[in-house]
Amino acid sequence: MRRFLILFLIIPLLSMTIGNDRAKFIGEWIGEDNKEVGYLNFDSEGYAFFKIEGEIFGGKEFIFDGKKGKMTYEINSKTNPIQVDLIVTKLESGEQKKLLCIAEFIDNDTMKFALSFEEKRPTEFDSYNSIIFKREK
Repeated sequence: MRRFLILFLIIPLLSMTIGNDRAKFIGEWIGEDNKEVGYLNFDSEGYAFFKIEGEIFGGKEFIFDGKKGKMTYEINSKTNPIQVDLIVTKLESGEQKKLLCIAEFIDNDTMKFALSFEEKRPTEFDSYNSIIFKREK
């Protein structure tokens, strides 16, 4: 009975921690790279998408190379910098590809974000791999 009570108390705490990891990211973020404006959106359901020049890549369902896909995200804020995985899944086959990213909050509405297309997570922010995003209000 005591173990059941402990589990009953711990599970809500764990879900609050997981929710807080995600909550800090939720919203639409705008950034500029080489005078090109782009958006990165994280929603409360666990989906993410990029919007560049009106084109959307990601979200619950999108078309890429003629195939339907979705893009979700996972956050690990127990690391420094925060690890963010953007996971692209082909809906037909279930095949997945991860974009390994890192993030660091400058304040509640500003973050540094770096990603790599080389299947290797960046370890630092530099002028080549990173962008500053501001949360749209």
